[in-house]
Amino acid sequence: MKHKINYLGFLSLLALLAVLGFWTENRGFFGFFGFAYYLRYFWVIPDEFFLLNTQKAATFAFMTEMISLVPLMFACFCTYGAVRAVPAAFGLSFAAAILAFTAALIILEWRERRGIAND
Repeated sequence: MKHKINYLGFLSLLALLAVLGFWTENRGFFGFFGFAYYLRYFWVIPDEFFLLNTQKAATFAFMTEMISLVPLMFACFCTYGAVRAVPAAFGLSFAAAILAFTAALIILEWRERRGIAND
């Protein structure tokens, strides 16, 4: 039987960027250690229900990013000024999307383990 590879596990490679925090002394790189959580998905067999849960979590994360972008743009404009507002708002909305994806995927997997209906 051929073993399917779970491509979600490759997100854990982003955790390697956190090592740059030691060399550059930029503490912002240490946030990439959070991607080490996705290392566990190399051992998860991607069946149809897992792919459906991943799609649901990705849809939720995309909508979170799109909805949070405009309020964050206004907040960053008031906080940082016009020059730094756009990169800060896009960075924060991307971080919100990553957190939303991870939280939604954890909740959907927990429901699957507990046998609770997803609908």
